[in-house]
Order: sequence, then C-alpha cells, then structure tokens
Amino acid sequence: MHQKRSYILSLTIVFLLSPFLLKAQIAEFRDSVIQISGITMTADSLRAIPAVSVLVRGQGRGTISNRSGIFSIVVFKGDTLSFSAVGFKHKNYRVPPDIKGNSFSLIQLMVEDTTYLPVTIIKPYLSKEEFDRAFANMDIPDDAYEVARKNTNNARLRAMARFTPVDGREGVNQYFNKQAQNLYYAGQPPPQNIFNPLAWAQFIQAWKRGDFKRKDESYGE
Repeated sequence: MHQKRSYILSLTIVFLLSPFLLKAQIAEFRDSVIQISGITMTADSLRAIPAVSVLVRGQGRGTISNRSGIFSIVVFKGDTLSFSAVGFKHKNYRVPPDIKGNSFSLIQLMVEDTTYLPVTIIKPYLSKEEFDRAFANMDIPDDAYEVARKNTNNARLRAMARFTPVDGREGVNQYFNKQAQNLYYAGQPPPQNIFNPLAWAQFIQAWKRGDFKRKDESYGE
C-alpha cells in the first residue's frame, strides 16, 4: 500500500512539473538558435562578392549570397559556416556558442585565390606539307546548325521512333486508353471499320489525293 502511494505521488509530481520542464526546454532551444545576416566582400578592395556558397558544416544545408553579397541563414550557436566562391579561398567561421541574443551581423572578407595553370609549349610544324596534312585531317566539331540538322534527319527520327521504348508517362497513357476502350465496348463486340462506309470513303479520298504515295516518297529520301 505504501509503494502504491509513493508511485501515485511520483506521477502527480511529474504531471505537475511537466509544463515547467517543457517550457524550460523550449526556452533553451530558442536561446540556442541564431540568425546570421551579413555580407561577403573582397579583403583588398571591399567589393561585394555575389554567389558565395554559405554552408553549415556537417548539416548539408546553406544559402547563397545575392548580387550585392548579402546573405542570411539560421543556425545553432557553435555551428561552423563555410564560405566558398569561384576565384576565392575558402573561409570558415565558427559561431560563438556563448553569443548573446538571437541575431548577429557578419562581414566576411575573402581573399582572391590565384590558380596556376600548367605550362603550355607551342611548337611549329616542321614543314608546310606537314601543316597541310594535319589541317586536312583535322576533326572539326559540328556547330549548332549541323547538330540540329542531324537530329532532325528523317531516317534518324524514324529509327528513334522505332527502337526507342516509351517512357513512364506514355506507357500510362496507353494503358489508360486501352482500359477506356475496353470499358466503352464492355458487353458488346467492338465495331469493325472494314464494314464502315465512312472509313472506306476516307480511305478512297486519301488514295486519290496521293497521301500514301507522298509518304512512300518521304520514306525513300
């Protein structure tokens, strides 16, 4: 009996203190979050650097500075921000864990990074005949017009239409169309166009216009 009373008393204390504990946890979480707003600039001329990647190390999230170099991100106190941009050295900034408040302004200066390319030595051909032979056998890549011409070639399009499998959207549409056709003629035989006089009239008109002849000629090109 004494143990039961102690158990009930413990549950009552926990139930009464739970709102205060929850409120304390929320306040602690709120104090650990901070919004970092700042600007990225060059260290020598204080010029704004746009499109700087600002990542929170170890969390896979971040932001990018705008055209004026301004950025804003919400992090936890103690997180490390990694700044990177093309042509500049990487910089890291660790948010102080004991910083006061929930907002902080930062001016991140970045130093330009010099990239050294390997040495390129230009040598002339030994003779004019060797230059002519190399120039005649040079593989010149296709320009945009030539690439478009090859991609719209009739033979190439027919081959792609014949051997390229349908994608998911086309497959679903074909399945739904087949299901709709089966449900539309459920309980009765589907009509046969061979006995349809309108279909025969359309076929004869197409034959007179030479539609089939023009298709054969286009396939033969």
